[in-house]
Amino acid sequence: MPENFYLDNPEIRFKLQNLGLEEIVAMREHGFTQAKEYPEAPEDYPDALDTYDKVLEMLGEISGDLIAPRAEDVDVVGPKLENGKVSYAPGTVENLKNLSDAQLMGVLLPRRYGGLNMPTTIYTMMTEMVSRADASLQNLFSLQDIAETINRFGDDDQKQRYLPRFASGEVDGAMALTEPEAGSDLQAVQLKARYDEASGKWYLNGMKRFITNGCAKIHLVLARSEEGTKDGRGLSMFVCESGPQLLVRRIENKLGIHGSPTCELQFNDVPAELVGQRRRGLTRYVMSLMNGARVAISGQALGIAEAAYREGLKYANEREQFGKAIIRFPAVYEMLVKSKLKVMGARALLYFATKYVDLRDVYEENNKVAEQTTDVTRRAEKDYSKIAAVLTPLSKAWCTEIANQVCYDTIQIHGGTGFMKDFPAQRLYRDARITNIYEGTTQLQFVAAIGGVMLRVLDPILQEFSQLPYDGKLRRLASAVDMAHDKLLHCVDLVEKKHDSDYHDLMAGRLCQMESIVLISYLLLKDALQDKERICVAEGFIRVFLPELDSHAEVINSNDYSMIDNHEAIMAF
Repeated sequence: MPENFYLDNPEIRFKLQNLGLEEIVAMREHGFTQAKEYPEAPEDYPDALDTYDKVLEMLGEISGDLIAPRAEDVDVVGPKLENGKVSYAPGTVENLKNLSDAQLMGVLLPRRYGGLNMPTTIYTMMTEMVSRADASLQNLFSLQDIAETINRFGDDDQKQRYLPRFASGEVDGAMALTEPEAGSDLQAVQLKARYDEASGKWYLNGMKRFITNGCAKIHLVLARSEEGTKDGRGLSMFVCESGPQLLVRRIENKLGIHGSPTCELQFNDVPAELVGQRRRGLTRYVMSLMNGARVAISGQALGIAEAAYREGLKYANEREQFGKAIIRFPAVYEMLVKSKLKVMGARALLYFATKYVDLRDVYEENNKVAEQTTDVTRRAEKDYSKIAAVLTPLSKAWCTEIANQVCYDTIQIHGGTGFMKDFPAQRLYRDARITNIYEGTTQLQFVAAIGGVMLRVLDPILQEFSQLPYDGKLRRLASAVDMAHDKLLHCVDLVEKKHDSDYHDLMAGRLCQMESIVLISYLLLKDALQDKERICVAEGFIRVFLPELDSHAEVINSNDYSMIDNHEAIMAF
């Protein structure tokens, strides 16, 4: 039966209509003046929303009718490496052609390069639907961030040569960062960029490993350009094209995400071009790439979780035991209800985060091209940057962890059949597992977010949400969240007063999870103000997750150093 992954999921459309993207869209469209030059550009905000709605519906149809039915075959066949050349599974080739034919390979790029000029929020909605259909395809679709990085930091000549090719689907991209001895610690990157004075060109030499879509035609490469350096200040960003000097040595044999080739690469004097300025490869450009990757993987995890929840719900309604469908057993429907709440909470957090990513980006772009900036616009860019820097790792941690939990419970609902390859549950479970590892593990997301949590960057937003005009049950629920927020603030103060870096690191994950629970609770309450039928969702989330927040607070309030003091003794057994 034909499916549309946008029309059958009213949650995405609800977010589209209620996030409040007016300022973002107006700035991205330059006050809607682009309509004079490009017939497809929107004339005003309602016109923009209508365009987004139509594009999302088109992708929803592609995802449901074409991509999803191919997912099992793609998982089984996967990519192959023969004679140094990588070939995708036939289903992946068809999927990419469908997306390219629909002109969806340059979603973020400006129209002058053939792109759709859409906000990150809309792009993330697309990634959710693609990931629900086939999470491995998302690893290829989401690499549009490669083109966006060139757009943000490349020179005009590079933009003219590369971006139209990305937008048309002529070329694809990869970000070559990781090395055998440089995983999360990218300061340790050793791949060498050599500048040839005679020709005035750069050449790359060395190895990269675990490179998603390493067979791509265009690579963004982090390389050591400064002789004698050992830290991040000696690294620069380069762009290069595939060719005989760039070898794919192997494709990794992975647990999941089988449709996406993860490659080991060897660079043998590969000609390359510097992107942006020397020495800023890690500190500026890769950090930008990683922020985009956090959002993309959050969307991927959310799509997997949505698919897993639906598989569990479908099976629970169809499977009968003891004369009735298993969904009628409290133990089963409790798992399904919790899964639904986790998915809806993750969606609320992710699209709230992408809104601030978009706000940061439009103000940064506006300040970069404006003839004269103001204190107001500079302050806005700075504030939105701080907020986005907290929200993106919180979203990545929350979305990827709940994806694993929902997939786990979906297999449990299936029972023994969930362990069999006859059902999609096992594929979703395998695909979910990487999401809280790559582009920064959950533990590293806590490291990235904890500074903003300790500095209470989100407090003005939380206070604003607390003061919304709730009444009746919503007011009672909001009061419970207000109390939870007070507990969070108290715990932050306790950890800060310890002046103990080990204890600070030990409690970082708990504080980040507490922050996420409070924020999601307020976001769901805000949704319930817009749609009274959502009160049950807010109430359910608050009743399930505030006790979890309390348990974190109890540990922090106990001033328990035992894990730090006894870790060596415990591990000796």
